[in-house]
Amino acid sequence: MKNQDALAYVNMFAVLKDLEVLCELDDEAKKLASPAKPVSISFNVGGGPKATLSFSNGKCTMKEGLGGQIKLKLASPEAFNLMVDGKKNPTPYGGFTKLKFLMNDFTKLTDLLNKYLRADEKSLKNRAFFEKSTTLMFYLVANALSAIGNNDELGKLSASKIPDGSIAMEIAGGPGAEIVVNGGHMTTYNRKAAKPRAYMIFADFDTARGLFDGTTEAMSALAAGKIVMKGYIPMIDNLNRVLGRVGTYLA
Repeated sequence: MKNQDALAYVNMFAVLKDLEVLCELDDEAKKLASPAKPVSISFNVGGGPKATLSFSNGKCTMKEGLGGQIKLKLASPEAFNLMVDGKKNPTPYGGFTKLKFLMNDFTKLTDLLNKYLRADEKSLKNRAFFEKSTTLMFYLVANALSAIGNNDELGKLSASKIPDGSIAMEIAGGPGAEIVVNGGHMTTYNRKAAKPRAYMIFADFDTARGLFDGTTEAMSALAAGKIVMKGYIPMIDNLNRVLGRVGTYLA
């Protein structure tokens, strides 16, 4: 069972944050993220997360907190989750002259992201598309780990048992993320870890995809050497317990 408050943090800091990666990988996304003048959108969720997405020169960046030109208010985490699902419209309270970007280019960006994250079998047969889609899923999962570890009750319990330090999560020859734990609080960075205490490495894109989709069993992949876990294993053991909650929120 998922908690609506925790889901709001997943939707903000994993799903919408994935727009950063999308704009790095996809040419159409780069064009959509290239307004004539920089545009920023703040999401003000009552009793929940607050963040600002900025678009300029083909790039998207997310920062915690408000201050964007376009100001969107969502009354509650539940309302924000409905917005992400396309079932509710936010209430603008500023930046009305920029709403054209919100209604057109931003909507196209989120539709494009959805195309990659919920890809059909035909699209996935194209290897370039498959690797982009899997990269986006990789960062979605990596960022969801921290959102769940910090906001879901079972996730917080597991996160509290992770020793302090840095964990490297990577696809061999592909993307990497760093998960930093400090006093049970988790922070994900979309970068390769410089000096991790522990590693979780997927052998290739196909292995990572199978695990994300649930078509590959983790223990079988470990036995076959398709997943490498090394370093300070107590970190990985408890991280895996948080990972076990990710599917509940991303289903």
